[in-house]
Amino acid sequence: MSTEKSNPAPAAHPRFAAALAELGLDVPVRGFPEATRTAVEAAAAIGCDVSEIVKSLIFAADGEPVLVLMDGSSRVDVERVRAELGAGAVKRADADLVRATTGYAIGGVPPFGHLTRTRVLADRGLLAHDVVWAAAGTPHTVFPLDPESLVKHAGATVVDVRERTA
Repeated sequence: MSTEKSNPAPAAHPRFAAALAELGLDVPVRGFPEATRTAVEAAAAIGCDVSEIVKSLIFAADGEPVLVLMDGSSRVDVERVRAELGAGAVKRADADLVRATTGYAIGGVPPFGHLTRTRVLADRGLLAHDVVWAAAGTPHTVFPLDPESLVKHAGATVVDVRERTA
């Protein structure tokens, strides 16, 4: 194995690469030397608007994990998620639950290709874009996809769960 640093092709996480292949998706994966853990970091690296970044966020609804896909410029309204799910309580998942559910670390969670199937909610705001960018399983890799395909491949239900602005 070569240790050259001559611009290697960016690599999606192997589990995510397998998910892409299984879904028949041929998307370019872009890698960055600096982390793209946050929506702001990712948008700056890609050169797009923060709202074109997909945040893949795990919540616990009555103890069960649920994935919420949200645009990078918005925040999830936990009460709206709770109402959408008909749950008694919803809270942000801790790092251990995120990794146990998805197989990925916070900052690199893709919208699909997880260890376990979970309920997926996609905020309607994602559909306002022609292309959105999501993590490819690592904090250094992203991929573009049209939002309708992203929702379909994630098995998501389109909902309105963003915080309303005053």
